Amino acid sequence: MQTVEASITQKLTTEEILNDYRIGWESRHASLAGRKEVFMGKAKFGIFGDGKEVAQMAMAKFFQNGDFRSGYYRDQTFMFAIGELTLQQYFAQLYAHTDVDAEPSTAGRAMNGHFGTRSLDEDGNWKNLMEQKNSSSDISPTASQMPRLVGLAYASKLYRQNPNLQNLKSFSVNGNEVAFGTIGNASTSEGMFFEAINAGGVLQVPMLVSVWDDGYGISVPAEYQTTKGSISEILAGFQRNAEGEQGYEIFKVKGWDYAALCETYEAAVRVCREQHVPVLVHVEELTQPQGHSTSGSHERYKSKERLEWEADFDCLKKMREWILESEIATAEQLDQIEAEAKDAVRTSRTNAWNDFIGSVKADHEEALQLLDNMAAASDHITEVATIAEELRKTSTPIRSDAVRAVRKALRYVRDENNQAKRELVGWLEQTLGENADRFNSYLYSQSEESALLVEEVKPEIDENSPVVDGREVLQACFDAMLSRDPRVFAIGEDVGFIGDVNQAFAGLQEKHGELRVTDTGIRECTIVGQGIGSALRGLRPIAEIQYLDYLLYAIQILSDDVACLQYRTKGGQKAPLIIRTRGHRLEGIWHSGSPIGMILHSIRGMHVLVPRDMTQAAGFYNTMLKSDEPALIIECLNGYRLKERIPNNIAEFTVPLGKPEVLKQGTDITVVTYGSMCRIVMEAAKQLEEFGVSVEVIDVQTLLPFDIDHTITDSIRKTNRVLFADEDVPGGATAYMMQQVVDEQGAWRWLDSKPQCLSAHAHRPPYSSDGDYFSKPNAEDVFEAVYDIMHEADPEAYPTIY
Repeated sequence: MQTVEASITQKLTTEEILNDYRIGWESRHASLAGRKEVFMGKAKFGIFGDGKEVAQMAMAKFFQNGDFRSGYYRDQTFMFAIGELTLQQYFAQLYAHTDVDAEPSTAGRAMNGHFGTRSLDEDGNWKNLMEQKNSSSDISPTASQMPRLVGLAYASKLYRQNPNLQNLKSFSVNGNEVAFGTIGNASTSEGMFFEAINAGGVLQVPMLVSVWDDGYGISVPAEYQTTKGSISEILAGFQRNAEGEQGYEIFKVKGWDYAALCETYEAAVRVCREQHVPVLVHVEELTQPQGHSTSGSHERYKSKERLEWEADFDCLKKMREWILESEIATAEQLDQIEAEAKDAVRTSRTNAWNDFIGSVKADHEEALQLLDNMAAASDHITEVATIAEELRKTSTPIRSDAVRAVRKALRYVRDENNQAKRELVGWLEQTLGENADRFNSYLYSQSEESALLVEEVKPEIDENSPVVDGREVLQACFDAMLSRDPRVFAIGEDVGFIGDVNQAFAGLQEKHGELRVTDTGIRECTIVGQGIGSALRGLRPIAEIQYLDYLLYAIQILSDDVACLQYRTKGGQKAPLIIRTRGHRLEGIWHSGSPIGMILHSIRGMHVLVPRDMTQAAGFYNTMLKSDEPALIIECLNGYRLKERIPNNIAEFTVPLGKPEVLKQGTDITVVTYGSMCRIVMEAAKQLEEFGVSVEVIDVQTLLPFDIDHTITDSIRKTNRVLFADEDVPGGATAYMMQQVVDEQGAWRWLDSKPQCLSAHAHRPPYSSDGDYFSKPNAEDVFEAVYDIMHEADPEAYPTIY
């Protein structure tokens, strides 16, 4: 563990030091002003980076163009210092200004303290990331920035070691980029932190982790958080040694010592950048002058002695003392800097508020005028005028105030038909559309590379196409994509040397190299994080989760990070990651393979693709690699040994998203399913034909998106009956499919029988084939479910079986 002696005074100019002091005080005054804005009701919530200013300024000195940050919500000073956040933008985020120019990090979608730079232009195309300083988009869940950090650093390793990536100059310069991670001391208790630290050490990537240690996690002191009360002490075993043993460089430094901090970060970043060795910087003795957030006061849980210590060791106070002792500036000069910083904050806050409220008031005033017009023209003048007057009294309006008032007024004039009403309705429709863009856009890509815009290319299969195991179809597909695109790589447990547990990558590591087809440890969360971070840097990772049930280890990071990335940046960042996994009809409580409802409701913003065979899966891989979006592709575990023909155009054919396929035409009832259930339903449909029931079988193919052209409803118009079948628990994906078809598509109007679902039991299947049979739908279950629906419709033609 290293400590660094301070000699920074010989390296920095007076101007640089005083500029840092100014930035520190601007950040401190921004925190103080932000807290006041919350208590005045002008913002909903505030969480600030006060007490961390000096350490973050020191770190920022060594952050270069092309570098990436993966941090958390106390890094405002760092963002100010690297020039990627202005004071006015800081307050715009506090007010939730929805203009992306005013608030470029999230366009008002995330609470304050959540920072990010824009990697994409207005059309969704990559910018030159080497010409800017980069920050991946922050998320709130503690330690969730750590898995992504591994991937951001891993990309530098690939860019440095893979010669075929050297031409991608807008994404890397020989892998020299450092991934800077920041985390609070209490969040180092999270499993994601330890998993990421271990992964970074194994991979030996340029990952610099700074732990801001102020001794608390909200109200809980360090002795309840961390063994020995020190994260650097318990990670000391990760320290590399002089004999060449790989590991980390670990530094400890006081968070109030400006000179030592600058020296430490200079040394730490040099090791990281030049040697690709991960580094931990434990920044101790920090303070948090305003407590955790505006939700409470730290005076409730800190002792008098602790509060006195924090006042004495406030980092800006200590920096001032050091400047004076070093005779870098006079007290009068520092007083002036502090006063100017306060004025700059005051001006920026006022400008940000005026811009924010001005954009809202335009709608507010127009709505008031239209309501007044409506009142004058209406038989319900009293009701409409009262609504208008209530709106007029709103001193600090928000957008929903005007919309709410107009919607209420239209209730009273529902029977009227005049110009005033038409104008009011027109305003409402236009405003709802504008607010849909402000608050609901970019859940998925809106660029020309959207997965929904990928042109369908049919597979070319003839009698000469080789008949092979399904796994060999995927093997040929993966071989082709690795050959044509050097950005593509695959990682996962057992993916590399043995070619994954089902052999779809067999021989591909030997052919394409270990950098392209790579084994990982058992660490699902950071496998996904490795993919997210590298995708943020222009690469095209395929991250394998060995079995679908293991996705539980990674579902949080998928949900909170990659699934909402385009949304929370309003199209400012993208991570086109493919998650590959396998499930369905797998035997055993922890290998049942069908928690689809959980997945669907957790990762909106990703595509969920459920191919019934490996040819369909290969087409989906080709489709997604032509797009700029993330997807989860779930292969059928029991399909790897089933025979299929390899398409002649294995490298080119694509399967469109949101387009179900009719596997069998029928006239009596529609059965909707996907994945391995397709074979079971087809078997039952064949048996039902013997008993006079004509079943139309539809494979939805993709669950997100779902049946864009309403193919299923078209089928129901013909059959007037529907059964939704899958292997999830009751109320899971079958309920989702029913809602999409019956509610969203309006298929209820064509139904002559009650729509029904056939799912697995509520528990997970026990081990053995019998466990599977008696827990999940089988051909007999499908037969009887369909037959019972037909019996209800025509008891004479279809008498009860038993």
